Amino acid sequence: MIQMPYELNLRHLRALLDVQDGGSISAGARVACLSQSALTQAVAKVERQLACVLFDRHVEGVSATATGAQALKRVRAALTHLDDVGRWIGGEATRSTRGLSMHHVQALLALSDARSFASASLISGLPPSTVHRAIGELEGRLDKPLVERRSTGTLLSFTGRRVARAFRLALKELRAMISELGGDGTVVPVSIGALPIARPFILPTAITHMTAQYERVRFSVAEGEWHDLVDQLQDGVIDLIVGTVRDEELPELTQQRFADDEVAILCGSHHPLAREVSPSIEALARYPWIVGPPRTPLRQQWESMFANGPKPAAPVECESVMIVINLLSQGPFLTLASPRQVELPLQMKRLARVGSGLTDSTSPVGVITRRSWQPTAIEQRFIQMIADVARHGGAAPIAMEHRESAFARPT
Repeated sequence: MIQMPYELNLRHLRALLDVQDGGSISAGARVACLSQSALTQAVAKVERQLACVLFDRHVEGVSATATGAQALKRVRAALTHLDDVGRWIGGEATRSTRGLSMHHVQALLALSDARSFASASLISGLPPSTVHRAIGELEGRLDKPLVERRSTGTLLSFTGRRVARAFRLALKELRAMISELGGDGTVVPVSIGALPIARPFILPTAITHMTAQYERVRFSVAEGEWHDLVDQLQDGVIDLIVGTVRDEELPELTQQRFADDEVAILCGSHHPLAREVSPSIEALARYPWIVGPPRTPLRQQWESMFANGPKPAAPVECESVMIVINLLSQGPFLTLASPRQVELPLQMKRLARVGSGLTDSTSPVGVITRRSWQPTAIEQRFIQMIADVARHGGAAPIAMEHRESAFARPT
């Protein structure tokens, strides 16, 4: 069975959907503009590549097998992402996307990552002439410039970035299909964006439990500020964000709220307020604060604390947990944070809580995903694991004899 979606033929994949929609090889051949023998060979080739039977043949025509229906659902989602490029650009591009090849997809994504044609050739394995030709053909098909040549390298234009996003999302669907069909021998990638509240405890705990249960799951974790990770999520670089969710509606994204994490006032153990049971708002206002970026939940909670009087000095705006820990332990600062984020420094008495926590002040924790995302069984299990950890502080490991059960194919 193939391991990479670049080995698939996009025209053949479209023909599979034509067969499924038409209910027969002959109907699919008419739509795909192929002879019946050519389409039969194309179907057989894809079945060999995926090591499964996609269609049951019978007198009335063909129908998708259970495995085929699962695979074709992914194929349809992938091609929808590609066709969205044409609908977004408009004009002749709406029809041109049907002629796209995997070389077009591979070359543009390699150029997006490498920022030069020479490096794109190296990381993609395509000859330099093929990369140049594929990008030129793409620009001709879409009638839009996709690259900008600058002194710092070759960058994608705004249109190029939008096209690359669609290509990346299409590839993710095809990778998910290969993963679902591959059984126990296929590596399952899970790409995550980690916000500060999830980094110290929730995400490490969930990953630890998942790797103990599923040998072939492979995690890639990106850190960043909220808006940076949302951009990566929309571009298909990551598939979910774990951390603080917000009340605002996010276009094309879905937020799942799992729990409300406690928010407390924290300081260094040397701080005068470290021994205060219930400090007044005036006492809290006498010390400098470390605050989160504007419009973040913790920043809004901090502003609400001092809404009825002058705000204290806030010389530091920071989301880095490590930097905040070191600032608190070395200086006179106060900050708002989840105790989960600094559990070890609290246990080691490097940091201390001020008072007993804030009344009616919590930070909602959950995951953010794309609305169009169709998680694999492993990804669904991982999201449930995150929910368990967020709600209960951990998740009981599954018995080892049940390992990899989520890889089973449909019957």
